[in-house]
Amino acid sequence: MPLSRYTFQPGINREGTSYSNEGGWYECDKVRFRSGRPEKIGGWEKNISSTFLGSCRRLNQWVALDGDKFIGLGTHLKLYIKQGSAFNDVTPIRATTTNGILFAATDESSTITATDDDHGALINDFVTISGAATLGGVITAAVLNQEYQITAVTTDTYTFTAKDTDGDTVTANSSDSGNGGSGVDGAYQINVGLDDYVQSTGWGAGLWGIGTFGGATALTVNNQLRLWTLDNFGEDLVSNPRGGGIFYWDKSNDVTTRAVNFTSLSGASDVPTLCNQIIVSQTDRHIICLGANTIGTTVQDPMLVRWSNQEDAADWTPTTTNTAGSLRLSAGSKILGGLRTRQEIAIFTDNALYSMQFIGPPFTFGINLIAESVSMVSPQAAVNANNAIYFMDKDNFYIYEGGIQVLPCTVRAYVFDDFNDSQIYKVFASRNAKFNEVTWFYCSSSSDEIDRYVTYNYLDKVWSIGTMDRTAWIDIGSCVSNPIATGTNNYLYNQETGSNDDGSAMTAYVESADFDAGDGNQFMFINRLIPDVLFYGSSSEPNVTYSIKTRNYPLGTLTTATTASVGSTTGVSDIRARARQMRVRIESTDTDNLWRLGDTRFDIKQDGRR
Repeated sequence: MPLSRYTFQPGINREGTSYSNEGGWYECDKVRFRSGRPEKIGGWEKNISSTFLGSCRRLNQWVALDGDKFIGLGTHLKLYIKQGSAFNDVTPIRATTTNGILFAATDESSTITATDDDHGALINDFVTISGAATLGGVITAAVLNQEYQITAVTTDTYTFTAKDTDGDTVTANSSDSGNGGSGVDGAYQINVGLDDYVQSTGWGAGLWGIGTFGGATALTVNNQLRLWTLDNFGEDLVSNPRGGGIFYWDKSNDVTTRAVNFTSLSGASDVPTLCNQIIVSQTDRHIICLGANTIGTTVQDPMLVRWSNQEDAADWTPTTTNTAGSLRLSAGSKILGGLRTRQEIAIFTDNALYSMQFIGPPFTFGINLIAESVSMVSPQAAVNANNAIYFMDKDNFYIYEGGIQVLPCTVRAYVFDDFNDSQIYKVFASRNAKFNEVTWFYCSSSSDEIDRYVTYNYLDKVWSIGTMDRTAWIDIGSCVSNPIATGTNNYLYNQETGSNDDGSAMTAYVESADFDAGDGNQFMFINRLIPDVLFYGSSSEPNVTYSIKTRNYPLGTLTTATTASVGSTTGVSDIRARARQMRVRIESTDTDNLWRLGDTRFDIKQDGRR
């Protein structure tokens, strides 16, 4: 019987059953579709060998006027600026204590208790101690005068675990009875946030120890998932932990200095003290706060938009001689986030999309309502690509190009039927312009951390799915020639680099939907296949495995009937499989191997049960 050529439709389609999608692809992992053909995605490797503290959920890259390259990282514990091969801690200081800390140690314990009245620290906060003297034994001045992470708190005390300068735990002895000397200072970094999303207020919400026992706990910047926004004001970095203050890092002071609160800038006037997101309007050079506190109060208005005077990060007081100002949105109850585009700033509330545009004096900015009853699923679920905004809402995907349209999605049910709503704010969107892709990373229903992705190729208009644990991503730009991303293991990765999982083999596969012969009226028999694979990795012996899966009815058990190993010189593979319905799966598990599929030809004939 003549060979039958099988050309499957590009993209993954999970909107129907496997049988109803005959002629298409049904499953994949670590595979993209480009020009209609499935291919293994690029690999990744560590950007540098060191790790950072906390889960990173925002990255930002920029180049200074002198050519220095920087990458900002915001984690739930720290704010970093990476320069060269080092993560530099620029986390702002919340408060300082001068000559006011006393220490106590217990024999055979590594726990040190510090007394500092009304210190304001929370569990997991960081404090840098200086000016301390020895406690009389092994808890020396060198042990005390370091940065420590706080392990427990009361109003006037906190504890930490003593360590030496190498980071090894130090256990006090009976001679450690002093108070650490006079003149002990402490520099307290801004309160840390959570690494998990809390959906509501009430008993048990937020960090232990906040509020009264048995009482409701209001959600604040400190007891909510820590989401940073990072942007550039010229060559300097502006940053904001969602629900917290706004901070400024001045490049001229180098990476050895920390970011400072805008309120401490020279000439600071009515600077917002609470904000949900900060954006720099690049053309007109205003700094914009979304969801800011009103002037003269410390109460955050989640629908208020405020902006600074033009070219002035410190002046936020509206006058007749400057361009500072504010506007309040009306559709919705809170601003989720905003996104700068070429001609406007798109602002999403929890129930609407607005367009904010610079219109000049006397009003400075104008805001127009684009659509109601639409939003995005999280503050970072929208991305710019191909002169449009792509965003994920709670039950669909959308595109904004001056107007909003639903993005037809062939994996919609697959994503939203297996989605962890309790960690919805962890969803983030990314762009991979080299491959015409936008990707959303999200938590499946069985995971509290990101473990899956869904990708849309906006040129070919096809979807793919897979598994990957990324928490932040930035595309190629001024600092990087490939995308970079952060993983749940606190490393920074160069994406689309090589073909491996940081030096290890990466499993990648694509699997077709069920197909049959003559609508399944008779059994079919396959006895050989002629593969069509382009290998272009660095492996000298690249390989993929073709698997034929069979079943006799759409709801029958799927069984792997035969497999065939295919290399770069394989001409034909002899296989044997018999059933009413079949699938083909192509998979690689070796290193240094990239591949792209063409069309597969099978020798198929109708057959009986025997």
